[in-house]
Amino acid sequence: MPETEKKENQLPLVVIFGRANVGKSTLFNCLTEKRQALISNIAGTTRDSNLGQVFWLGRHLELVDTGGIIDLKHLSKKGSSADKIDDQVQRQASQYLRKADLVIFLVDNKTGLLPQDKEMALLIKKNVKADKILLTVNKVDAPRDRLKISEFYKLSFGEPYPISAANGSGTGDLLDIIIEKLKFADEETEDIGEKENRELEIKTAEKNLIKICIIGKPNVGKSSLLNSILGYERVIVSPLPHTTREPQHTKIIYKGRPILLIDTAGISKKGAKTKGLEKFGIAKSLNALSKSDVALMTLDISEEITHQDAKLIEEIVEAQKSFIFVANKWDKVETRDTKKYTDYLYGKLPFARFAPIQFTSAKTGEKIKKILDLALQIAEERKLQLSDSQLSHFLSRIVKIHRPAKGKGVRHPKIREFTQTQANPPKFEMKIGAKEDLHFSYLRFIENRLRETYGFLGTPLSVIVAKKKRVHGQHSD
Repeated sequence: MPETEKKENQLPLVVIFGRANVGKSTLFNCLTEKRQALISNIAGTTRDSNLGQVFWLGRHLELVDTGGIIDLKHLSKKGSSADKIDDQVQRQASQYLRKADLVIFLVDNKTGLLPQDKEMALLIKKNVKADKILLTVNKVDAPRDRLKISEFYKLSFGEPYPISAANGSGTGDLLDIIIEKLKFADEETEDIGEKENRELEIKTAEKNLIKICIIGKPNVGKSSLLNSILGYERVIVSPLPHTTREPQHTKIIYKGRPILLIDTAGISKKGAKTKGLEKFGIAKSLNALSKSDVALMTLDISEEITHQDAKLIEEIVEAQKSFIFVANKWDKVETRDTKKYTDYLYGKLPFARFAPIQFTSAKTGEKIKKILDLALQIAEERKLQLSDSQLSHFLSRIVKIHRPAKGKGVRHPKIREFTQTQANPPKFEMKIGAKEDLHFSYLRFIENRLRETYGFLGTPLSVIVAKKKRVHGQHSD
């Protein structure tokens, strides 16, 4: 990179460096959230250096994925002839290395410390100051893999940072360290007002962010669904900076709304009882669900609904999460009768009739856009807050349609108050007399009328019945 270009850009330069086939391109793709770098197991796959931008903690930086260093002589300043393509690739890598503000020296935990790693460590110390080198151990894919990283202390770069570029583990922590070590030009010159405005913009964007979790059993097409959403209409992918925590987390802008798409590991009854990586993935999936606003409950509609599907949907409802039934693999169904399959699905899962069904095919891209349209509508209605006057009018209307049904006892209940106690997710409370009892079927009637009147598409509603306290032997009303 010419020096003039660096000055014009002013972005800190971070270089991913290491011997061939340690996962540099995978890490590059992970941090930039792009599939820009070609990945394979063939040494030297990366020829020209890949350049991309990363946005993290309100800061931009330029990231370079260098070609795999195969011949170490190119790290010396003398170099060799630039006639051969391999020579040019590796000379280019060494130029980026010398101009770097920070170097991610990547090694491979699977193969362990190799003689070539040691040779490269000695040579890199001659070209880069020690405080600019981050020794990063890739392919630490499971907790048990951390036991092997101690051998990399022999390289004398201090504490190694364990990551998995493949599943994203540790990459957020790595970015935190990178931002901490880099010196940004605007840190000293930025006006206080500008800084406050920038921070406000970030907070506002995060507040309006709609988190959508793709969840389901293994092999129902969750990852394919994510890829189809991102590839079906590429204009929905925002050119604005976005955050990467793991490669399964992708931020997009759709119809002006920021959305965080979260792909999860498949959840199964068998997997819930296993130990190790699969169990860890299941725990992360349920954790992702807990932090989401809307879940895309993905089903293979060409197969029968199972007990596992039902249990997972129960988890979603119990967590008070809004969701859409994504009936995937619709292209595999011979007789595509939506009414027949809708009746079948709701018949198997009657407690989830409030959730819309979208028949789709991640393989062909059919109706993929409709999923996001539904998600936006659901996210808005989930936050709906009804006033006391709205609910008072609503209540007076529906009791004329259907008188409150009694539960235990002989006295007909009277609803004294009906209020919304919470939005996102919506919760309601109705108060009846201290000695009265309301039949559970009337709660379903209330819920259905609420949905007919105000929407709440795809969102579980919680209606609590509370009894009015008695004052001196009389009802307080």
